[in-house]
Amino acid sequence: MKNKLIALLALFAIVSTPLLAQTTPATTPTKIGYTNVDYILLNLPESKKVQNELEVTKAQLDKALQDKYKEFQDKLDVYNKTAQSMTDVIRADKEKELQNLQTSIQEFQRNSEQSLQNKYQTLLNPVMDKINEAIKAVGLENNYLYILNTDAGQNTTPILLYVGSEDNNVSNLVLRKLGVDPTKIAEPAAAGPASKPNAPAPKANTPAPKK
Repeated sequence: MKNKLIALLALFAIVSTPLLAQTTPATTPTKIGYTNVDYILLNLPESKKVQNELEVTKAQLDKALQDKYKEFQDKLDVYNKTAQSMTDVIRADKEKELQNLQTSIQEFQRNSEQSLQNKYQTLLNPVMDKINEAIKAVGLENNYLYILNTDAGQNTTPILLYVGSEDNNVSNLVLRKLGVDPTKIAEPAAAGPASKPNAPAPKANTPAPKK
């Protein structure tokens, strides 16, 4: 009888062991990394190409705008010098011409700003897609559950308000994934948000004709 009881207990132990393993949840630590997307962007060769292309486009728009402004200014000077000797009909026609030029300049300014912003987005989008893919790859390869961006955007509060250790800063891993050697970068990976390539818009003042 005693031998049967021992055998039953042994059998119960064998059967219940895998059941306990299945019903007891495994506790694995949550691994969360972080990076600064602006910092990554600033240190990519593509970022300099984007900036260069924007500067070329802006220079072209600035030149066209200055040509328009010069045309307006020249005609305004002539008008101011000769307005007193003009007949009412000619004076009204010249004033209408100057107002149309002024309107054309203002419209060109608005269109230039929008064009520059559109070009910026067109150039930046594929670079940002490339960065996102690299972040995903780093996350999968290093078993991160989340990778957060420390920069929440201009004039906004960062997502990470406190970081006690740089151990989970994946910026260098992402840069290496993108083919950039972090050791050749002057700024440390923990640096604050970097500025994205900007898209400055051309500006000009257009004085109204004197009456």
